[in-house]
Amino acid sequence: MGAFDYISSFCSVTSTKTSKRKPMQTVEIKVKMDCDGCERRVRNSVINMRGVNTVDINRKQSRLTVIGNVDPNRVLKRVKNTGKRAEFWPYIPQHVVYYPYASGAYDKRAPAGLVRNVAQAYPTASSNAPEEKFASLFSDDNVHACSIM
Repeated sequence: MGAFDYISSFCSVTSTKTSKRKPMQTVEIKVKMDCDGCERRVRNSVINMRGVNTVDINRKQSRLTVIGNVDPNRVLKRVKNTGKRAEFWPYIPQHVVYYPYASGAYDKRAPAGLVRNVAQAYPTASSNAPEEKFASLFSDDNVHACSIM
């Protein structure tokens, strides 16, 4: 360590104020929009928020997607202030879920290929699902070690 580094350590100015930026994230909200006016009202409510980069609206799926450095709860609150009933996007792709027809997961109003994200659709650790039993019978590492024989 040189003399200059030693002296500069005494003269450095440290800022006590640290800024916490919100991370870049995608917020998806389900909000019913019937016409162009509804769509415009919802778009204008979130487009002027600080940190918003893009706003995408899919009226057919009743889906609002906001990308940026924003707080999801503040976005939801802004959308609710328009007078529309809104909630976070409750659907996930059907191929991700083990049991898509479990109680509460299947929703007739869900867009095609999507089901509700509920805990009953995922197998638990104590669950003895038939798929798990058959998958553990065979080993890809040692093909000659079949547990059926």
